[in-house]
Amino acid sequence: GKHWTVNEVRALIRIWSDKNIQQQLEGTVRNKRIFEQVAARLQKFGIDRDWKQCRTKYKNLKHEYKSVKSAHDSGSTSKSMKFFNELDAILGHCTMEQASKSDN
Repeated sequence: GKHWTVNEVRALIRIWSDKNIQQQLEGTVRNKRIFEQVAARLQKFGIDRDWKQCRTKYKNLKHEYKSVKSAHDSGSTSKSMKFFNELDAILGHCTMEQASKSDN
């Protein structure tokens, strides 16, 4: 598909930062319905993406965030990404909880 613009990614992150959406995403693997909602909300911003594109972008952002985050945690600052701070606001809290769970 066509590349996501900065504005499109920002809109996606804004929707993703909705607590309701986050809870749904955390609680499920079969998340087609959730991404259909996300796509519908993007349409209100005039952004035409289907649920698959939204899910793929979400997964890619999450993956990139995690690799940058773990690089930072190990003391390397060479890795960075455009939306790190926005994603850290969303994912920072839940990745910490999951990390502490897996330590026990």
